[in-house]
Amino acid sequence: MEQNVKPAPSDGELLKDPGIMYSVSTLCQFTQQPRRPHLDAAHRLLRFLKGAPRQGLFFPSHRQLNLVGYSDADWAGCPTKRRSVTGYYIFLGQALVSWKSKKKSTISRSSTEAECMSMAAITCELTWLRYLLKDLGVDHHGPTKLFCDNQAALHIAANPVHHEGTKHIELDHYTVHERIQNREIETTYVQTGKQVADIFIKPLGQADFHHHIGKLGILDIYMPT
Repeated sequence: MEQNVKPAPSDGELLKDPGIMYSVSTLCQFTQQPRRPHLDAAHRLLRFLKGAPRQGLFFPSHRQLNLVGYSDADWAGCPTKRRSVTGYYIFLGQALVSWKSKKKSTISRSSTEAECMSMAAITCELTWLRYLLKDLGVDHHGPTKLFCDNQAALHIAANPVHHEGTKHIELDHYTVHERIQNREIETTYVQTGKQVADIFIKPLGQADFHHHIGKLGILDIYMPT
């Protein structure tokens, strides 16, 4: 039986998707002493890649060039050392242009601390991208939206008054707050269920995984219509 196959998009470029980043980064932590469960996970990852050989990020050629960022953290997500995993992703228009996931080298004492670290990291990346776009002739007349699903971290970033319990994250606090004051960044709350950055920092079920990669603009050009 013949199937209708979507043609390759003609108004943009297709690159390999970042949806496997969390799985690959987790497996890389066990390359020195791999065990059977790690081999099984690697085989499962290879089956996923073989099943979607032309799945990847689609970069539209005609879109608005406005930056939008999302940051998230999986507090104490490492089951062995209880270290947090922070991650973020940045859209330029509707194209995903920057993303990162990293396990912290120290233990965070609260989920708010982990979220503040993630917000500080994406704030630095957004600031660099704004300068880069300005050099290329693309000016941003308003602040760049930064979405986070932790309201405590958002309040700390917006509040210039330090409290005793936030001194240990003072540098991260000032990194974000300074950009807010300069109107380079505008922080906004996003519901946890709509936080697509989860795909970079934690394992997800099949339904959530496919929902998130769709939100990231990942397409499979061989998908039957």
